[in-house]
Amino acid sequence: MHHRRLQLIQHFSPSISGLFKASNSSTCLTHSLAISSQWVDETRVSRLESDFQQLCSGTSNLRQGKQVHAQCIFHGLLDNGVLGPKILGMYVLCDSFRDAVKMFYLVPLHYTMPWNWIIRGLNKLGRFDLALLFYFKMWTFGVSPDNYTFPSVVKTCGGLNNVALGKLIEDDVFDMGFDLDMYMGSSLVKLYAENGHLQDARVLFDRMSQKDCVLWNVMLGSFTKYGESGSALKAFNEMRNSGIKPNAVTFACVLSVCSADAMIRFGSFIHGLAVTSGLQYDPHVANTLVSMYSKCRRSADARKLFDKLSQTDLVKWNGMMAGLVQHGLMEEASNLFSEMISAGVKPDRADVSNFSSITRGMVALKLGKELHGKILKDGLVLEGNAHLESAVMDMYAKCGRLDLAHQIFRRMRVKDVVCWNSIITSCTQNCKPEEAIELFRQMGEEGLTYNQVSMSAALSACTDLSSLHYGKQIHTILVKGTVARDVFAQSALVDMYAKCGHLKLARCMFDNMENKNEVSWNSIIAAYANHGFLDETLALFHGMFEHGIHPDHVTFLAVISACGHAGQVDDGIRYFRYMTEEFKFLAKMQHYACLVDMFGRAGQLYEAFGVIKSMPFQPDAGVWGTLLGASRVHGNVELAKVASSYLLELDPSNSGYYVLLANVHADASQWKSVRKIRTMMKESGVQKLPGYSWVDVDKSTHMFVAGDGSHPESAEIYSLLEDLLVPELRREGYVPQPYLPAHHFPGCEPLIQVCFSQWYVRI
Repeated sequence: MHHRRLQLIQHFSPSISGLFKASNSSTCLTHSLAISSQWVDETRVSRLESDFQQLCSGTSNLRQGKQVHAQCIFHGLLDNGVLGPKILGMYVLCDSFRDAVKMFYLVPLHYTMPWNWIIRGLNKLGRFDLALLFYFKMWTFGVSPDNYTFPSVVKTCGGLNNVALGKLIEDDVFDMGFDLDMYMGSSLVKLYAENGHLQDARVLFDRMSQKDCVLWNVMLGSFTKYGESGSALKAFNEMRNSGIKPNAVTFACVLSVCSADAMIRFGSFIHGLAVTSGLQYDPHVANTLVSMYSKCRRSADARKLFDKLSQTDLVKWNGMMAGLVQHGLMEEASNLFSEMISAGVKPDRADVSNFSSITRGMVALKLGKELHGKILKDGLVLEGNAHLESAVMDMYAKCGRLDLAHQIFRRMRVKDVVCWNSIITSCTQNCKPEEAIELFRQMGEEGLTYNQVSMSAALSACTDLSSLHYGKQIHTILVKGTVARDVFAQSALVDMYAKCGHLKLARCMFDNMENKNEVSWNSIIAAYANHGFLDETLALFHGMFEHGIHPDHVTFLAVISACGHAGQVDDGIRYFRYMTEEFKFLAKMQHYACLVDMFGRAGQLYEAFGVIKSMPFQPDAGVWGTLLGASRVHGNVELAKVASSYLLELDPSNSGYYVLLANVHADASQWKSVRKIRTMMKESGVQKLPGYSWVDVDKSTHMFVAGDGSHPESAEIYSLLEDLLVPELRREGYVPQPYLPAHHFPGCEPLIQVCFSQWYVRI
């Protein structure tokens, strides 16, 4: 009988294998079942296992697989416990996980194969947490992993991005006497490296006896990703010395390093190696070369290679455009973007980023409209492309056309978190905090999850409104959400509480932060600086160093401002020099404006003017406006005229500068000059927008225009102000200036009418 079985095996096995190779699955199934109905033999079952799994290795073969499973049950082939795990594997390979789970609990679990298949299946589903659970459960059943278990478990650790578990699996591999094969080694090295554990990755890499090109590329890519340029180039040289031939991925990694560090000579050398290897026109290599030459200011070389590549290759357009944007060649980048659209190439995220940079860099509404028109004219569908729509919307907002940005937003069919964040941030930056908060509320109603950008933008709007009520509501949302510990969102909370006048809450928020970066420290330093607490500001400034955080431009701006508000001119100059000489920071426009303000507050107007004249770049309207304000406070008509002459050139439509200059002349009783300035305003069509204030009372915001009588309780408000304000003014020795036109407020005595009038004129 045994001899007869062996004859049948020898007779049918070649036939079955041939049928599998010919993919004649139905015929093969018939032969397999015919033979399986004649005997149950371990040798035959072993052969059936192999053929069975080849038969059922795809979703299209699930039906045949289930037929085989049914025949195995009918003929009792599952009783020996060998075919059961293979059927389990079939269900995993056919993505029928429900059947796989049922089969798992029907087969013996005292050996590794069922466990290996269920772990592999859970990995396919992306349920890495459950896969890891079954790995540990396997140990509790007394089943030891084998060399087929560990590759799947290493993949599980990668899916969880859990380095600690990866190290545990690595220890298990070596403790059980297994060698790390290429797959497991590459997976573990990638896991360590992608999570920033470059040292662990390198130690494991050096421990492996065999290294192929893929493994070297994993290390090279990791060094490149984390900016370890020296280590990347060293690894590349070691790879070449070991006899491993670089491939396209290798060259792309090394060229990326050359691009980031502007190493054009070494990059040209790598280009030569790529030519020798015949890989210079490989898409990965060629596109990285275009990017490198473009970013290293070798535009001619970049364009020469660019023109040889496929017109539809999106990556080459990205690389070329990114280089032009990086070096401020916005007009060339704009022309290239138009050329890309004309070529019928659909922009991706990188192109959208370049589009935003181009329009932002040129701050040109006309150019932005031209690019927008080009997109529509060439048939590129804007609707439904959320990233491109967001970029166009962002462009209009940054060019001051918030109305057009809103139009784009309203027409968007798909609004993701990025779109909502863009419009909320745009409203905040364009002085529309109420709209920003309303959009933030609508975003929540749409069911989207707020992230740190959403929170920071909404908190910035609350800061602009000085609305503690809304700020606390957003704080509550933040605590309950997924970004409760995000350092940027927490820093925005510190800033919001401070600017709403609650310095203690801001300090409490800062002290309770688990992690603090330079943004956190800048927020609390600026908070104390704005409230005039110089000693606390300087203490926090020096506390940064004790916590290993180095100051930046913003830090010094806050410190110098605090010195100016406290009248400590010498300290302000010392910290300015400390910034430029010790830290080698180049002073920006804001730092010079701060110095001008500091000298102006101290009455040293000509020193302030001297700072402006010594600036290494042209002062903007903010700097001259600071000098004009100081000239008005100290009654220096001469410098006020100088400052205003520049201001009327730089910002002729700003009514505030006209009013400020008129007040300077009014203080000096130069009425003819006052009338002349008011005539200039009228002829230029400049209108004075009335200032307004707001106050939160019982969770309601009340807004007031200067001299406002529209509030339903205005009579009581003015009456109360008269009772409280007038005695205080008289006690302080305030003398009203009667030359200013008094506006009539019913029920108020003349003194408070003059006070309101002066407030009205100066606002």
